[in-house]
Amino acid sequence: MDGKQRSGGYAEVWQSEKFKALIARKRRFIIPMTLFFLVFYFTLPVMTSYSKVLNEPAFGQVSWAWVFAFAQFVMTWTLCMIYSRKSAHFDRMVDDIKKDAGV
Repeated sequence: MDGKQRSGGYAEVWQSEKFKALIARKRRFIIPMTLFFLVFYFTLPVMTSYSKVLNEPAFGQVSWAWVFAFAQFVMTWTLCMIYSRKSAHFDRMVDDIKKDAGV
């Protein structure tokens, strides 16, 4: 340290309204997205193991299982893009919190 004590500490930041708002917003975003991802991801192996629905042809010789499997790639890329955009907003909130804490 340079002899000056920084204003606030971890406990003060952790208890601030801005930090609580950041955590609440992240939870409201991350938890539903994670649940959606897990349900979408595990639906394919569950449905192929316990039902024949995905064995039906979607178009031509391509079954619904292949369509669903490809959709998982699209879903993953989409969620990554959404998270990248949303994380920029979270980063701005963190910068604001750090500025208030004198960091």
